[in-house]
Amino acid sequence: MPAFPRFTPLAESLPPTVPFVGPETQEHARGESFRARLGANESGFGPSPAVIEAIAREAAMSWRYGDPENHDLRTALGAHLGLSSKAVVVGEGIDGLLGLMVRLIVEPGTPVVTSLGAYPTFNFHVAGFGGRLVTVPYCDDREDLEALAEAAVREDAPLVYLSNPDNPMGTWHSADDIVAFARSLPETTMLALDEAYCETAPADAIPAVSALAQMPNVVRFRTFSKAYGLAGQRVGYVFGDPETVSRFHRVRNHFGVNRLGQAASLAALQDQAWLETVIARVSSARERIAEIGRANGLAPIPSATNFVTMDCGGDSDRAKAVLEGLVSRGVFIRMPGVAPLNRCIRISAAPEPEFAIFAETLPEVIAGLE
Repeated sequence: MPAFPRFTPLAESLPPTVPFVGPETQEHARGESFRARLGANESGFGPSPAVIEAIAREAAMSWRYGDPENHDLRTALGAHLGLSSKAVVVGEGIDGLLGLMVRLIVEPGTPVVTSLGAYPTFNFHVAGFGGRLVTVPYCDDREDLEALAEAAVREDAPLVYLSNPDNPMGTWHSADDIVAFARSLPETTMLALDEAYCETAPADAIPAVSALAQMPNVVRFRTFSKAYGLAGQRVGYVFGDPETVSRFHRVRNHFGVNRLGQAASLAALQDQAWLETVIARVSSARERIAEIGRANGLAPIPSATNFVTMDCGGDSDRAKAVLEGLVSRGVFIRMPGVAPLNRCIRISAAPEPEFAIFAETLPEVIAGLE
């Protein structure tokens, strides 16, 4: 019998899966491209023109590695946040940084608290390092802060994950409630606060940087993938107490953020006027999605993100039928994966031509269900 590579028992115990099936994978399976791309929570409005120019200028230097310290971008982010650059670490999107956070804290059997149905990539990382997920259900389509805190204390969990605004539901908690939640956790419990959608949220939903900056057990994750329109560049950042954040340097991929990504993110951060136009377009897009949904008997859930989750008025089978009907007609969307959230579908903000396709196609799908 031929020799076989020796993988760890943990690696061998994991399922051969990934958190998401991307639209490209589905397009390859279908043999054709989607007509409307409304499921990945990207920014169809694109990045700032200044970002395109920065990428073009930097392209000729692609033969060089990116700055392993991300000096210019970290310095600019520190200034933007009102923090020392030592309080900021840049990484390969929030997904990559969450993996580092888990790696720093989780060992086989470590209890980790999150919400049942919350962002699955975090769960993927916890499973990959052998952690034990402890989940609490959503309450009225929002993450249940009280239940999360109770689970953290009960399990003596060293790590709790919370997204605010939430993915996949788009709901949110007030800044005051988030601060109170963070303070309710044991000092030995780290709060991983995912703020990927902070730019599109109401001002009173996001705690001031200073409100949590002195808490060594809170780290906040943000990204250039959403409102800044740079999902394809994979650049995110984490910030918090400098001593806590410094731990990321011990395990991060120092050359993980490429030159174009660094240049693009820096240019995006410097063009706040473009960001404001995108935020306004996202707000209008949310209203348009809700309008289309209501016209077809769906119930939109108020959203602070760049997508709207809509209740299909039944169980997961009905929501899945709506999703499959749209996908079969060339409209890419997604739905939450866990009950009772999976009674819903989720539609990303996009330019009007894509919504026109959605508005034309959805009535056909709904009619086919009756």
